[in-house]
Amino acid sequence: MNVFFETEHLLVRELEPEDAEQLYANHAEEKVKQWFPNECYADLNEAKEAIQFFRDCVDGEHLPFVLAIQLKETGELIGDTGVSEVEGEPDAVEIGYQICDRYSGRGLATEALKAMTEFAFDRFNATASYGRVVHGNGASARVLEKGGYTFVKEEFGAEDDPYGNGMLVFVCRK
Repeated sequence: MNVFFETEHLLVRELEPEDAEQLYANHAEEKVKQWFPNECYADLNEAKEAIQFFRDCVDGEHLPFVLAIQLKETGELIGDTGVSEVEGEPDAVEIGYQICDRYSGRGLATEALKAMTEFAFDRFNATASYGRVVHGNGASARVLEKGGYTFVKEEFGAEDDPYGNGMLVFVCRK
């Protein structure tokens, strides 16, 4: 198991082929469908393909750099986190995270976000990390704020905005 970093409660590691069923299940949860319908896998095979793609990116040391979030206590895959490039800003990354429903509200998303932000600053020499939230997703906005991110603007017309209602953009600077 290739662990990149750990926190008090979490191991953040490379996704493994045997994670496919749980990754698929985590992304099939209603809250993921509600806020990120474009991040739900159509079927188990698509989750397997995504894992292979993410593993290739990690092995090649390029973005997107997506990792598994595993609960130390049980070894369970409870989410994922990653960074991707920001168009026009070579020293910046965009961060994403997802924690499955039964573990939300426990501070684990904030714990993962803080650690992933530091990892991205160090690993990719980023000086800024952005987080974008679909308008109305107050829980994710609070995670970003608790993680040291500051609201900077609303963004409209983004191609990954699932409803066209706009995105809230947050930033954390090194």
